Amino acid sequence: MAEEAPSGKKLTIGIPRETAAHERRVALTPDGVKKYVAAGVTVLVQKDAGKDAYFSDAAFENAGAKIVEEPRGIYKYSDLILKVQKPTTEEIDEMRPGSAIIAFLSPMNDLDLVRHLQERKITSISMDAIPRTTRAQYMDALSSQATVGGYKAVLIAAYELPKFFPLLTTAAGNIPPAKVLVIGAGVAGLMAIGTARRLGAVVEAYDARSVVKEQIESLGGKYVEIDTGADLAGAGGYAKEASDDILRRQQEGLAERAAKSDVIITTAAVPGRPAPRLIPATTVERMAPGSVIVDLAAETGGNCELTEKGKIVQRHGVTLVGTLNLPSTMAVHSSQMYSKNLQNLLALMIDKDGQLHIDMDDDIIANSVITMDGNVIHEGTKQRLNPVSTPA
Repeated sequence: MAEEAPSGKKLTIGIPRETAAHERRVALTPDGVKKYVAAGVTVLVQKDAGKDAYFSDAAFENAGAKIVEEPRGIYKYSDLILKVQKPTTEEIDEMRPGSAIIAFLSPMNDLDLVRHLQERKITSISMDAIPRTTRAQYMDALSSQATVGGYKAVLIAAYELPKFFPLLTTAAGNIPPAKVLVIGAGVAGLMAIGTARRLGAVVEAYDARSVVKEQIESLGGKYVEIDTGADLAGAGGYAKEASDDILRRQQEGLAERAAKSDVIITTAAVPGRPAPRLIPATTVERMAPGSVIVDLAAETGGNCELTEKGKIVQRHGVTLVGTLNLPSTMAVHSSQMYSKNLQNLLALMIDKDGQLHIDMDDDIIANSVITMDGNVIHEGTKQRLNPVSTPA
């Protein structure tokens, strides 16, 4: 099954300026624009869409894009909208029925958004629904942006920590290296391990999936083993949701490590679920004053009980960083990486004649489409919208 543009109609791509608070990224860079213009595709870019990522309107124009003053013009005339963050209700209302949008939609966490896209008959594709397979790795924007987040988390920790990271021998004596504990060894966690090691810290890391032990050790980290009685390796490289008993064992095992750590960076996540609570308040109380926790799971509730979403706070002398959207703080490279992910995905959907062709027989596309033709396609989202009730 495939959805195609009318025969002979060249595609028009629209790049609006991001409206989410503190979002600095742009979905498509001038290099990406140049590629599509050369193929006969029209690209509309809202004025100042790339300004916060240091891509000027002139750079987009030189690449062949047409600069549009108001967002309404972008949504009215575009067949395909490319965004980083999910659209607002108002933005969806400006889109033409039958048009398409690609962005980080987080559909299972925003069912109202899904319903609105369905009602408006918008074809929506979520970058956070792309399967984590070998073939799809070049389109995996979750991974590319997690790379940025893991790197920046360590820099923030180093800034907030009132100590050096590396071992230093000075005229005033020897200064021991900082001890860093990374919880979760996915893409962000592995980048955090490597970055902390490069800054000279002693690093250990825990993950519920024992399969990542070799990756942790290859980066110079020490793998922390906690006997939980189960391996939580799940589909797509993610960990499965833990039972209450397993979670308790994780908390107890991590508490001893946390008490000896100068820095904790948490990255543990379960798709479509609240972040697992691995650092309770009692563990924070045991940490030395001046210690730092950077919680990359703050958006979905935090891995630390005392994390405050979007804030940096101090509790029991420990600095807790719940800053959101770290990739946006490095907008140049995160935009370039996201743009490349999008281009690799669009290579499956824009044919040689410059027309949009959404092939639902392609497993990557089939797993990433959320809504189409007034229907919800994505299985996980359908289950959230229509949960099966269990008889009492």
